[in-house]
Amino acid sequence: MITKKQIILVLRIILGGIFVYASIDKFLHPAAFAEMIYNYQILPDVLINLSALILPWLELFIGVCLIAGKWMPGAAFLLNVLLLIFFAALLFNLYRGININCGCFSTSATPSEADSMLTDVVRDAVFLAMAIYLFIEVYIENHRRPE
Repeated sequence: MITKKQIILVLRIILGGIFVYASIDKFLHPAAFAEMIYNYQILPDVLINLSALILPWLELFIGVCLIAGKWMPGAAFLLNVLLLIFFAALLFNLYRGININCGCFSTSATPSEADSMLTDVVRDAVFLAMAIYLFIEVYIENHRRPE
């Protein structure tokens, strides 16, 4: 029988690994990542470079915290906030008909096909569902009263 603790551990490792992996290419190619952020046409120009510099560090920090099981309430909260932002940005551009490479795991500058963007949305929806479950379980565990 699989326990909740085992499910939480698996979700922590999967989501933490995804965030660590996603940060690597952004560290290696910050200018290309800034261009990816610019392509979303959501942020004002003055925030593009700052976001491209901060976001990979935040993803790495969250990923390491999840994998290590440290600062879980905060890590799970920030994980959900970022995934909600990423999900909303993808949906917004899909709705506007702007086909871009999401920049999630690679800073390759080739635009996405509409089908690929839909795949990105579905993938992020799955990640978000996993993250929401993780957050709820971490929050419940963190606020459980001693018996």
